[in-house]
Amino acid sequence: MLTRSVSYALAAILIATGMVLAVTMGAPLLSMIAPVASVAAAVILLTLARLPDDASDAADDNAVPLSEPVRALHDHAGFAAFADGLDQPLLVIGAGRVRYANGPAQTLLGAFIVGADVRSAIRHPVAADRLVRADPPSDSINLVGLGRADQVWQMRTVPIDAGNTLVLLTDQSQRVAIDRMRADFVANASHELRTPLAAILGFVETLRDPDAGADAALRDRFLGIIDTEARRMQMLVDDLLSISRIEASKAMPPDQLAQLPIITRTVIADLGASGDPRAADIVMLPIAHDALPAVRGDPAQISQLLNNIIGNAMKYGRAGTPVRVTLAPTGKDWVRITVEDQGDGIAPEHLPRLTERFYRVDSARSRAIGGTGLGLAIVRHIVERHRGQLDIVSEIGRGTTVSVQLPVGHASL
Repeated sequence: MLTRSVSYALAAILIATGMVLAVTMGAPLLSMIAPVASVAAAVILLTLARLPDDASDAADDNAVPLSEPVRALHDHAGFAAFADGLDQPLLVIGAGRVRYANGPAQTLLGAFIVGADVRSAIRHPVAADRLVRADPPSDSINLVGLGRADQVWQMRTVPIDAGNTLVLLTDQSQRVAIDRMRADFVANASHELRTPLAAILGFVETLRDPDAGADAALRDRFLGIIDTEARRMQMLVDDLLSISRIEASKAMPPDQLAQLPIITRTVIADLGASGDPRAADIVMLPIAHDALPAVRGDPAQISQLLNNIIGNAMKYGRAGTPVRVTLAPTGKDWVRITVEDQGDGIAPEHLPRLTERFYRVDSARSRAIGGTGLGLAIVRHIVERHRGQLDIVSEIGRGTTVSVQLPVGHASL
C-alpha cells in the first residue's frame, strides 16, 4: 500500500500532467477529458491515502489519525527513550483517548491505558472532566488519591495542536507531607509552650492578690510551681533550638573523631552530679576491647544523644533497677552504643512513632517527669546526621533497649 506522502505526491503530479495536456493538445475533446481524468485519479489516490495504514488502526473504530506534530513525536527514535527516562508520568491525549503514555504513566495507571478512553485510563473525576474537553484548561490542579490514597499529583496540560494535549503529572506527595508535618510541628510546639505559660501567668496573678501573697507558705509553693514551669519552657525552647541546629547541619556529616568511652563517662558523671537518685543505678559495662576505635562524630551532639537515651532509661525504668550502658565494636566499621532499662516496656504499636516530635506513649506521665516529647526526635536527627542507625526494642513488663550504631572514623580526618 502506498504511503500517504507518496499518494499526495502522485496526486499532485497527475493534476499537473492533466493541466499540461489540456494546454498542449489541440483537440477540444481531449483537452477537456485530460484534466478531468487526472483530477479523478488524484481524488482516488487521496481517498486511499486516508485509509488506515495498518490492521491495528483499522481495528479501532474510535481511533483518529495522529496529527503531524504528535506523529513526529511518536515516531521519533529518541522520544520514547527520553520520555521513559523522566521521573514524571507523561501522556498525550487526543479525541478523548490516550494516544501515548510513557513508562512512569503506565506504571502509575496501568499498561492498558494506551488507546483507552481517558475516563477509564485516568480514574479521577476532576482529571477526566478536564481532559475530555476539546480545549482543556491550562492551569495546573492537584489530584488527591490518584494511584494510592495518600498520593497527591499535580496535573499540567499543554496544547500540542488543535486536537491533542500533552499531560504531565508531578508527584507532590512528599511536599504536601512536609507542609503537613511543619504545620503539625508549629501547632504542637505552640500547645506545649502554652501549657506551662498558662500555669505561670495564673500563679503570678494569684500572688498579686494581697491575701494570697501575704501567706508565706502559699507564696513559696506557688513560686516553686512557677519555677518548675519556667524551667520546662526553657527545656522545650532548648530542645527546639537543638532540632533546628541539627537539621540545618544534617547535609554535612561530621568531620571530627570522637572517643566514645571518654564522652560516655563524662555524661554519666554529669548525670550523677545532677542529684537524680537514679544516677546511682547507671552501670557502664566493661568495654569489649581495650582499644575501642574512635567514631566519626560531633562530640557535643554525641554527648547530647547519650544524655537523652540514658536520661530516658532513668526516667522510665523502675526505681532501683539498673540502667546498663554498653559500648562495643560491630565488625570493623561500626561501634554500637546500647542502653537498657528494666521498666514497664512499650507496646509494639507505639515503637514506629517514638522518634516523632512530641509523640508520647503516656502524655500525663511524660509531662509529670519533665519530658518535652522531643528527646528521641533529637536522637534520630543526630543519628541521621552521623550516617548511623537507631534501633529501639521493647517488651511489655521487661523494659526497653535502645541501640545506636555509629561509623568508625579514620586518623586522616
